[in-house]
Amino acid sequence: MINKHEKINYLEFPAKDIDTTKTFFSAVFNWRFEDYGPEYAAFFGAGIDGGFFKSDLTVSTDNGSVLIVFYSDNLEKTLSKITAAGGSIIKPVFSFPGGRRFHFGDPNENEFAVWSAT
Repeated sequence: MINKHEKINYLEFPAKDIDTTKTFFSAVFNWRFEDYGPEYAAFFGAGIDGGFFKSDLTVSTDNGSVLIVFYSDNLEKTLSKITAAGGSIIKPVFSFPGGRRFHFGDPNENEFAVWSAT
């Protein structure tokens, strides 16, 4: 990781179940994890490093949370991987100026989105 002065460096998310979280993000996005005790796991290979901490809270646009948006060259294939790994679709695929996207929930019910230019 390259640390750059006053730039976003790391993200942290709540997770009800750390092991399920690691399984999901490894299967869908090929992330790697390193455990730091039973209540924290850092992730790598996501474009920016971060971690998941044990919590019953969730991130959601309904709660005013920041929305993390992934990019995909094949939106439907990514959607299939998400549902096969136990994720849920919060907002089905829709068009917007510049492309298409959908929102999904991870197994912890945290909200994310995926977009594609096509």
